[in-house]
Amino acid sequence: MAKRPIKKEDVPTTGHSWDGIQEFDNPMPRWWLWTFYACIVWAIGYTIAYPAWPGISSATAGYLGFSTRGQVAEAIAEVETKLAPMNDKLASVELASIASDEELKSYAISSGAAVFKTWCAQCHGSGAAGAKGYPNLLDDDWLWGGDMEAIHYTITHGIRNTDSDEARATEMPAFGRDELLEKPQLEAVVNYVMSLSGTPQDAGKVEEGAVVFADNCASCHGDQGEGMRDLGAPKLSDAIWLFGGDYAALMETVTNSRAGVMPAWSRDFRPAQGLSEAQIRAVATYVHALGGGE
Repeated sequence: MAKRPIKKEDVPTTGHSWDGIQEFDNPMPRWWLWTFYACIVWAIGYTIAYPAWPGISSATAGYLGFSTRGQVAEAIAEVETKLAPMNDKLASVELASIASDEELKSYAISSGAAVFKTWCAQCHGSGAAGAKGYPNLLDDDWLWGGDMEAIHYTITHGIRNTDSDEARATEMPAFGRDELLEKPQLEAVVNYVMSLSGTPQDAGKVEEGAVVFADNCASCHGDQGEGMRDLGAPKLSDAIWLFGGDYAALMETVTNSRAGVMPAWSRDFRPAQGLSEAQIRAVATYVHALGGGE
């Protein structure tokens, strides 16, 4: 039996009218309504089963106790269990023997790269090339030494921090700020230092600056500006500068001093954010393998 055609006058309108155009009040299709109701039921069930409703400090836990953080923690624990034998070996062998064990060295470099990108790249750069005030780890200009032992010690204890009592902690005097030298002496010694690796701003002050340097700077930087690693005193006779080597930068350094800080990364000093011994050895191996390690 054919359905009777629906006439326009048989369908109610919403009562709205726009320039004579009316809106029909047609009922929604049954399939659409049932789908809509099913979605409502599903949504209510979801908010009961899974974390959903936000609170002041946390959300509802959900009947199933599901947690994405928990899933991540389980995955991390599973990986750590698998890697435990290799990490135990890495943490216990002599540092010098890591390079002779190809499997261990490969693992250390791979693991160390991940540690570096997570914790070190913020200061030293993703490629370890450093930035102003943050050492370049790709060259052989090391303030405290670039062999495995020295790198391991630096990562473990850090530099000029309050975490470790054994942190590397020497500091350059502020010759200008503390009035240890007068301005003409500052200008002279800066010109002398510039002459060690390039061209001074005022060559006429170099001779006087050499005397000032010998009296005030050579005890740390060496007679010829060759540096002294036991004190973390940089070499001044090359063109590698941590804070800049132009006249203005060197004047600022001599006047007010520089004193960068690096955290002590061992968990002995930073339990919550520190690195394990295996991680420290891994990142030390990675840094040493970048090309600047000695």
